[in-house]
Amino acid sequence: MDFIRYKIIFYPLLVIFASLLSCNAPKQEEQDESPEKELTYKADWESLKKHNEAPEWFANAKLGIYFHWGVYSVPAFGNEWYPRHMHFENRKEYKHHLEKYGHPSEFGYHDFVPMFTAEHFDAKEWVELFKKSGARFAGPVAEHHDGFSMWDSEITPWNSMDKGPKKDILGELSKEIKASDMKLIATFHHARHLQRHNSTSENPYWNSHYPFFEGMPPSSEDEELKYLYGNIPEEQWNREVWMGKLVEVIDKYQPDIMWFDSWLDEIPESYRQEFCAYYLNEAEKWGKEVVIVRKQDDLPLDVSVDDLEKSRKNRLEEKVWMTDETISKGSWCYTEDLKIKPAGEVLHVLIDIVSKNGVLLLNISPKADGTIPEDQRTSLLEMGNWLSNYGEAIYDTKPWYTYGEGPTKEPEGHFKNHAEFLKIKYSEKDYRFTAKGDNIYVMTLGAPQANEEILLTSFSRENLPEPVEISKISLLGNDAEIEWSLTDEGLKISIPATDLDEMAVVFKVEKK
Repeated sequence: MDFIRYKIIFYPLLVIFASLLSCNAPKQEEQDESPEKELTYKADWESLKKHNEAPEWFANAKLGIYFHWGVYSVPAFGNEWYPRHMHFENRKEYKHHLEKYGHPSEFGYHDFVPMFTAEHFDAKEWVELFKKSGARFAGPVAEHHDGFSMWDSEITPWNSMDKGPKKDILGELSKEIKASDMKLIATFHHARHLQRHNSTSENPYWNSHYPFFEGMPPSSEDEELKYLYGNIPEEQWNREVWMGKLVEVIDKYQPDIMWFDSWLDEIPESYRQEFCAYYLNEAEKWGKEVVIVRKQDDLPLDVSVDDLEKSRKNRLEEKVWMTDETISKGSWCYTEDLKIKPAGEVLHVLIDIVSKNGVLLLNISPKADGTIPEDQRTSLLEMGNWLSNYGEAIYDTKPWYTYGEGPTKEPEGHFKNHAEFLKIKYSEKDYRFTAKGDNIYVMTLGAPQANEEILLTSFSRENLPEPVEISKISLLGNDAEIEWSLTDEGLKISIPATDLDEMAVVFKVEKK
């Protein structure tokens, strides 16, 4: 812990001091050591925007998998906000906790930690599943709002190596993910972990995950418990905990993507800039192009990628963006009543996102013992099977001039409209487009009827930004001959009488 604190507090000062010494020191005739290379990125937005926020590998990856899995998976009730909600008497989590575990003052969230055993966790088996599901990057929620770190940490005693599973979860996954030629993502939600209590606010505990109620563990003076419950002076927490944990993960695991949940605006801008500079400079040393993802307006978009929670763009975007979506219809973490989306619904979301220049970060919900429930596996593998057959239309593609056409429209908005996004059901009348080289891919979000003729008005003379000459149209994964014609009204395709994939059908349009 002392080394990390030293590095965070004094590293910038040492760089400055060394620079001054190198400028003022007398030149020696025999000096073999070359001066240290000046850092590319400084801790200011003007310098940081030199970074390519969405490198080609990221834009081409299209799909990643992460998971809300931690101590909050033990009660398996409500959702991943159980650590907070168990303290409020008007919440169902409080009543559940009272009945099953006792009063929160006597059985606190920290008492769940020994119950988070993860005895069936197998990093190799998990990564094999992610790979078969079609993901090109993967990784854990490194830390949620609850203050429990899913790696071997020297910053906090509340980590998966020292307590609970007694395993370096992030470390084990990192090894297997990189061995599988995938990229590593680590997501951070800990900006909300600090106890911030504004007594004048209508909701005085909103920006603090744990409420400061007298007699409850979050208000404890126990020095160890303070590190779990975020009951630490703000400046110390900003430097040692928020920044400290990020530096530690960067140094230990070299993640390709670092993703941030909301409340990043609660972190002083200088720390956000310092983090970005540190990460990007380290990545340059590694010879890697890395990605920073944020929600809302917490980081500039010429430094980071925009993320939408449980929602999507309803238009084609010039910049690459991301949606984080969950495989379930409710909680992000495992609960005993969790309902899982069928593979077709998840696939349609992916196709829609990709057609608009987006990337999907899909969440799954393992159990506390480290098993991934069978219904989640089934959905993942069915989607992966489709991608193994038709992924040519997804991976390494670019948007066409338009994302698609059809009757189903997405609403405007971000997470506030997530309930409306959940209601969306696409049909075979909805078409999405991608492009690669001289090929255009037309995807129907469902299987059209045999012998039906579809008209794609995006190919009409009036709509096309420039004329398109077509040499051939084929059905991916099928040898059936395709009858088609390009008219002023658009592209007409006759659906052959053959077996079609019920989830989505792909036509490959080859240009002359």
